[in-house]
Amino acid sequence: MSSLLFSCTGEIAKTEETVELEKSKSGQTYQWSEAEGKEFHRQIRQTITTPEAWEKRAGQIRSQILQATGLEPLPEKCPLNPIFGSKRIFDGYQVQNVAFESLPGVYVTGSLYSPTEIKDSPPAVLSPHGHWPFAYDGLEPEDPENFGRYRPDVQNRCAAMARMGALVFSYDMVGYGQLTTLGWRHEHPETMKLQIWNGIRAIDFLISMGADPRQIACTGASGGGTQTFQIAAVDSRISLSVPVVMVSYRHFGGCICELGMPIHENEDFKTNNVEITACVAPNPLLLVSVGTDATETTPEIEYPMLQYIYGLYGKPELVENAHFPTEEHDYGLNKRAAVYAFLAKHLDLDRSKALNPDGTPNEQGIVIEEIEDLYPFDDDNPFPDHIVRNNDQIDWDWNKELQ
Repeated sequence: MSSLLFSCTGEIAKTEETVELEKSKSGQTYQWSEAEGKEFHRQIRQTITTPEAWEKRAGQIRSQILQATGLEPLPEKCPLNPIFGSKRIFDGYQVQNVAFESLPGVYVTGSLYSPTEIKDSPPAVLSPHGHWPFAYDGLEPEDPENFGRYRPDVQNRCAAMARMGALVFSYDMVGYGQLTTLGWRHEHPETMKLQIWNGIRAIDFLISMGADPRQIACTGASGGGTQTFQIAAVDSRISLSVPVVMVSYRHFGGCICELGMPIHENEDFKTNNVEITACVAPNPLLLVSVGTDATETTPEIEYPMLQYIYGLYGKPELVENAHFPTEEHDYGLNKRAAVYAFLAKHLDLDRSKALNPDGTPNEQGIVIEEIEDLYPFDDDNPFPDHIVRNNDQIDWDWNKELQ
């Protein structure tokens, strides 16, 4: 088949190469061939040679994402109307379940982790989760205690970051968590659109809770890594980005929330996830990668490409790579340690609250809560009467009668 490569000058280069879809060591499908990806990066280096040129290109990427998802112009923002559960106090941190409206009646559900002693205007961390192990659409999770934001690795990192001094919001992807009992699905044509919008509103929520609007980070793994660089690309309030085991120059994901809308390509435009990730430049960026999935080439391909873009600003040191050649596709303990150190360095957090003097992680005393304990709706906070009960009931034009 004929494939198209975007030339940063606006021209299209054609190749007649027929490519069978390859897969990574962990079975992830590559949407681009190795040759196509490397040629694309060569063109970027050849045509993007100044920070001004990159700013123009980043603006095109942002516009493509928003147009492809139907978010340009952005919808009117409704009041968040947050619903809070009671606080649970633990060793050095506290947790409070919350639900807020991203659109009227459309609730984002999650839990807010915070230090037991909160300073004024603390840094904040947005924590989207990944897909595994596919506990949605009425399917039983492979492990009932180990999916979505309820996974121990997610709870551990959120609590540890809160101990370090950050406000951390861990929230459900569309069609995950408590709202599945009402009929919400993840496999829906507009899941990507709503997840990006929910991320934007989650930033609004963190700022409403007193977070420093100049110090808002985002980090997640796998599908949460995709959300991390998508949100950072379209919302400049993300000042630090840490996508984990997801940034690949030729793999763009495998779920409808990553591929269901044409954010990577239209008739005269093409991009990949390395460029989308680079939209956060020159703010601090950490790539966490492993040698067993589609991020295996990060030290040789993705990281140098991002260093090049950061180098246009004279700040190549602000992008880093923590690579674990033998580790799996997850947000494991060593990966969390690397992220804690990076956040501490750039957000002025207390690294001693999550890392030992030798740099090894210290998550002792963190309580892994039961799934139901992390649900925001209960007998004290029942589902509101006006709650939207499934994806098809969303009204994106809710304010049209007010205009």
